[in-house]
Amino acid sequence: MDKTPDTELPDTKYRRITANGIDFAYLDAGPADGPLALCLHGFPDHAPTYTQSGLLDALAGAGYHAVAPWLRGYSPSGLAPDGNYEVASLALDALALADALALDRDAVLVGHDWGAIAAYVAVAHRPERFRKLVTMAVPHQAALMQRFLSTPEQLKRSWYIFFFQTPLAEMVVPMNDFAVIDLLWRDWSPGLTPDPAFTRALKDTLGAPGSTEAAIGYYRAMLGTTPANPELADVAGAGNGPIPVPTLYLHGADDGCMGIELVDESEIRPFFPAGVDVEVVPASGHFMHLDRPEHVTARILEFLSR
Repeated sequence: MDKTPDTELPDTKYRRITANGIDFAYLDAGPADGPLALCLHGFPDHAPTYTQSGLLDALAGAGYHAVAPWLRGYSPSGLAPDGNYEVASLALDALALADALALDRDAVLVGHDWGAIAAYVAVAHRPERFRKLVTMAVPHQAALMQRFLSTPEQLKRSWYIFFFQTPLAEMVVPMNDFAVIDLLWRDWSPGLTPDPAFTRALKDTLGAPGSTEAAIGYYRAMLGTTPANPELADVAGAGNGPIPVPTLYLHGADDGCMGIELVDESEIRPFFPAGVDVEVVPASGHFMHLDRPEHVTARILEFLSR
């Protein structure tokens, strides 16, 4: 198994920017005038996942302006002023960040977990903004949902989604120093032991005022417990449509969050008219970029260079 690099990378900078009405904190590396590589994290995770894996530094070494923001609601980024954490808003955040950071330059989008979900919608809504797309751990939602709902084992794995719809979630998640978060990481990437400093920083992110509620809010918006903004219906609907840019999709063979049985290339491929590479990463779980950092990074760089 690949060895995870140290958390701190000397060339990575911490910065802030306002986009789509949110004050975003982000990490970046590489030349500011290089093509943008925007990297979106998932749950329960945060922006340093891309420095911990070495991907941000590797993208910078390939000449990209590599950027990893904390998503809306994840401290030190700002909370959504209207409490809106639906996927359409996440997609518009990604597009606004790309517009602000890349201006009229070339850009690629990388997303893991919730970052992947947001990335599909962003690219489908405005495909001219990004040259290529890389997603990890969550297939295209239109290819995913039927298998998700008809697979009993997957419904069992997804207990946390249903628990997050209840008012108990905000109280239980922070208990015992976020023991639920430790449980999810163990279940989702068996055999992975995250760096203690990385885990401490993640818990501090979720422990900041409003951040746990925001992270849970993503799931409440997903199932409609929190009503969607009807003005964003067209953006949200784009997520069910085709992805008209070349795409790389990676999924961990031992993913304990989204089971490998959800990945059917024959069902995924029709949603990618510009082509999709589907790869199951062996000996890795949900956090494959940390389980197999060298393999995943090399695969992403090879895809982007083509």
